[in-house]
Amino acid sequence: MMADYKRLINALPHGSQILHEPLLNKGTSFSDAERDQLGLRGLLPPRILSLETQKEKILENFFAMENDLEKYIFMIALQDRNETLFYHTVIDEIEAMMPIIYTPTVGQACQEYDHIFRRPRGLYISIQDRNNIKTILGNWPNSTVEVIVVTDGERILGLGDLGANGMGIPVGKLSLYTSCAGIDPSRCLPITLDVGTNNTTLLKNPLYLGLQQERLRGNEYDSFVDEFMAAVAEVFPEAVIQFEDFANANAARLLQKYRDSYRTFNDDIQGTAAVALAGLMTSMKVTSQALENQTLVFYGAGTAGIGIGKLFVQALIEKGIPEYKARSQCWFVDSGGLVVKSREGLSADKMEFAHDHHHLKELLEIVQAVRPTILIGISGQGNSFTQPVIEALAGFNDQPIIFALSNPTSKSECTAEKAYHWTGGRAIFASGSPFEPVQINDLSFIPSQGNNVYVFPGVGLGVIISGAPRIPDSLFLTAAKTLSKLTSSEDLSRGRLYPPLHHIREVSKEIAVAVARKAVQDGMAAVSLPADLDHYVASRMYDPVYSDYTAV
Repeated sequence: MMADYKRLINALPHGSQILHEPLLNKGTSFSDAERDQLGLRGLLPPRILSLETQKEKILENFFAMENDLEKYIFMIALQDRNETLFYHTVIDEIEAMMPIIYTPTVGQACQEYDHIFRRPRGLYISIQDRNNIKTILGNWPNSTVEVIVVTDGERILGLGDLGANGMGIPVGKLSLYTSCAGIDPSRCLPITLDVGTNNTTLLKNPLYLGLQQERLRGNEYDSFVDEFMAAVAEVFPEAVIQFEDFANANAARLLQKYRDSYRTFNDDIQGTAAVALAGLMTSMKVTSQALENQTLVFYGAGTAGIGIGKLFVQALIEKGIPEYKARSQCWFVDSGGLVVKSREGLSADKMEFAHDHHHLKELLEIVQAVRPTILIGISGQGNSFTQPVIEALAGFNDQPIIFALSNPTSKSECTAEKAYHWTGGRAIFASGSPFEPVQINDLSFIPSQGNNVYVFPGVGLGVIISGAPRIPDSLFLTAAKTLSKLTSSEDLSRGRLYPPLHHIREVSKEIAVAVARKAVQDGMAAVSLPADLDHYVASRMYDPVYSDYTAV
């Protein structure tokens, strides 16, 4: 990493220029010797502040902000001027910062991105750039890229088509790669593919920063993405390419198209599946039951829900359960009701889970008929887990398992408070967005947030460490099993299914080690790994501390 900074320093003029390079800027922490050497004397106030003192100042201003969007803008502005201070603050205060720099606040930020836009981050590649994508990638100032997060903005969280405003998602995700798994920020690249938008509000908005035309579809869209993938493989051959917030119509098919040819994965499908499966595995420790004996109802049969179902099936196959039997334990509900064989027009993915059962439409009657042990919401339909539904589930389960995974918060199928109160405190609950602790009589419950941040940074780091050229589902199953083992008995007693966020870097390290070992075991590792893999992975993780430029 020091070599990267040395290259940047040698390439930049001294003086005020270095104050405008966020990877190098130290602000008021430049020492006297550095101020003389770099021509900064007089350009900064005379007092020298430590990194820790700078962080205290940031936190004082952060907590003085009136609302979360203001906090988001404040932190992005910090990231734009001093990345070391930004990451030092985020890592130390991850539980306060993550809901701001990512879900749920990033959703509001994307909705207002054209209004709050200050300084560009990442690359915008539009359909007007066809046949020139390789050149555009070459405009990126850093030649070594380890992780790319790319979106086309069509399904931003549960908010729908936000077009180029969706850039907040890749920017936020990569902030978490660095904060949670120590990926060097200079080696992270957010990208938005602007293929237009079908959001009529954006098409009429004079301030919108993206292409004001309807979305490209069909063969033209596919050839554009093909060109992008081929160009990335040529310009940044070491990069992991994470697809993020593509619409259901494209997400699964693009994953299937590219997964065997590129170092790529889709976090909405595979990351969500691993986090959800880890939560289910951990739930079994609470109920003293076996995963293979569970019946699941998925409210939502999009790519994320199907992804969870498929990884659940893989977990059961590993336990010796026949595939057909594992599939039979998963029941899906889409906008047309229960997914059954008699329905026409079902996609191939849904048909794999279709049951030979009479068709039902309402969730309450489906729960009453199927009698699931686990109810998973992945629909984007806020408050769809009504009191009668939850009470019915609790009627035949001593400890009903309720995962309301849609986000942002407004899209959650059920709040933590309702889940706990409607079940008399018996629910095992997880959600996609964070909820405050819930008090019932003398008991306090800490709701679990099944955030993908528990998985994707560690998987990415493990793939980078091992040099694995592909990212199969087996690595996500490994991540899920590893994550489930990291929740302590004390956490379980308080309702947590996942470790506290302040342990996230250790969680990511453990997952990275497990993923790298699995890559070696399956013959996918492209490099020789040291025997002390734990120490090696830890040593590769970026630590946001200031470098001494006088020693360069």
